[in-house]
Amino acid sequence: MEDQGKTVIKVGLSTCGIAAGGTKTYEALEAAIKDNNLDVVLQKTGCIGMCYQEPIVDVVTPDGTLFSYGAVDEEKGRRIVAEHVQGGTPLQDSLIGEERQSVVGGQVRISLRNCGIIDPESLDEYRATGGYQAIEKALKKMTPELVIEEMLKSGLRGRGGAGFPTGMKWRFTRMNKGDQKYIICNADEGDPGAFMDRSIIEGDPHALIEGMMLAGYAIGASQGHVYCRAEYPLAIVRLQKAIEDARAEGILGKNILDSGFDFDLKIKKGAGAFVCGEETALIASLEGERGMPRLKPPFPAEHGLWGKPTSINNVETFANVPWIIANGADKYAAYGTEKSKGTKVFALAGKMNRGGLIEVPMGVTLRDIIFDLGGGVRDNKKFKGVQLGGPSGGCIPESLLDTTVDYDSLNRTGAIMGSGGMIVMDETTCMVDMARYFLDFVQNESCGKCVHCRLGTKRMLEILTRITEGKALPEELDLLEELAYNVKEGALCGLGQTAPNPVLTTLKYFRDEYEAHIHDRRCPAKSCPELLTYTIDMELCNGCRRCAKRCPSEAIIGEKKEPHVIVQEKCIKCGNCVDACKFKAVMVE
Repeated sequence: MEDQGKTVIKVGLSTCGIAAGGTKTYEALEAAIKDNNLDVVLQKTGCIGMCYQEPIVDVVTPDGTLFSYGAVDEEKGRRIVAEHVQGGTPLQDSLIGEERQSVVGGQVRISLRNCGIIDPESLDEYRATGGYQAIEKALKKMTPELVIEEMLKSGLRGRGGAGFPTGMKWRFTRMNKGDQKYIICNADEGDPGAFMDRSIIEGDPHALIEGMMLAGYAIGASQGHVYCRAEYPLAIVRLQKAIEDARAEGILGKNILDSGFDFDLKIKKGAGAFVCGEETALIASLEGERGMPRLKPPFPAEHGLWGKPTSINNVETFANVPWIIANGADKYAAYGTEKSKGTKVFALAGKMNRGGLIEVPMGVTLRDIIFDLGGGVRDNKKFKGVQLGGPSGGCIPESLLDTTVDYDSLNRTGAIMGSGGMIVMDETTCMVDMARYFLDFVQNESCGKCVHCRLGTKRMLEILTRITEGKALPEELDLLEELAYNVKEGALCGLGQTAPNPVLTTLKYFRDEYEAHIHDRRCPAKSCPELLTYTIDMELCNGCRRCAKRCPSEAIIGEKKEPHVIVQEKCIKCGNCVDACKFKAVMVE
């Protein structure tokens, strides 16, 4: 909460900001303010979404004017205090206000509404933005049935990947009888390249708490559990503080707001097993058992945690709920498409210029996201494909960039919305190796309960590995596709059923790359080491020896100022020589 009449300096200190050196920047700012005895408020905040610009420092003047700085190190932090705060002259070369307006201003932020704006460790700041007014409205003016009806009208679907209507899930859980019911938040975000849930918890933990309270009130639950992977230590610390602060203020606990409604929360640290993102495996882990899925039905709404009716949603889903109750279902449903209402958060990663988080209405195109908000492909390379939904998703080629982002349209491509991970690939990415990478991930993460997933993915991985090494036979391509469909149809849970998606979509859209590996023993992207040959162009090489000095296997020989040669028997194909050569003399074929 910005102090009236004072300059406020905010430092982005989510995981991305800290990893970029934000803690040292904060300490430098703190020391400069103290040394100069300045009456300035220094605050921590979460991630605004522009992770590629971290550490981000915002200076808010007493009249409310915002100056945003990117890539602020310790020295630049001290300059901000001396030149801007004291001297009144902003550092023009470091301001990112126009870029911020282009990126953040081009979004509709509902789940991310407070991230990068408020101090995530301040209950007062959350309340100042309208926090906990939604639960007060629900407890004083709405019945549980009305809350569920509002969620149904909003059209909010689960943002964890399956896209099941949230209000319908809550209604089913409420209808089932039980002396105890539970709300579970799935914060076990395991997709490579996905960090939506982590950033929401780190930047606005009270929004998650309030969303879970509203869900608990709707279904008749008095206890909530947040299942969060232990690899998210900062998220856990901030959420635990938020829970304790809410308890201290009587927001959590017994007889909340004199309504007779009891609700409290616990955090369960998960061990980082990808399969525990599946709801029945998550429940097993919460109960102290090995995280393995079970057959459904019965669904958790009927027989969940400890055999009691249980409703499970992910962080992003819950973060939407207070906004919907406070502002009305119709306002939320005004965003998006007919069957995919509202907004969706995406984590942009891979070969793109502006990696980070964005939130956009359903119905925008992939092209809008990648090239407008994401800034396009790095180093002016050619866009090749985008992997949506992590290991459970699929790869969409350039020809489908105008696909609208909604559940049905993405499903028709063979990909899925998933939780919102979006990894962009350029011309240097081998699509066969990319499929191999994701299959290796899910094969390692398979719980091993069913044969299709345990052995099917292993055999698929073996074929993909042989293809990338140039050792596969032509008939193995058909075998790979047959195995993929068998695993998809026969696996027990969602992990196994979706594991073949990266393979099937790359076979569909990039089959020529598979055929080049098999028939020509060639990797078109020049990425698979076993299929590459490094040579030196004798006319371009001047014998500077930079490549020889960088070669770890001493495979490059030649006299100084004379053309060099690569001894193929010694070459380990690391690519160091390509990076070292300033004259483009090293050729890769």
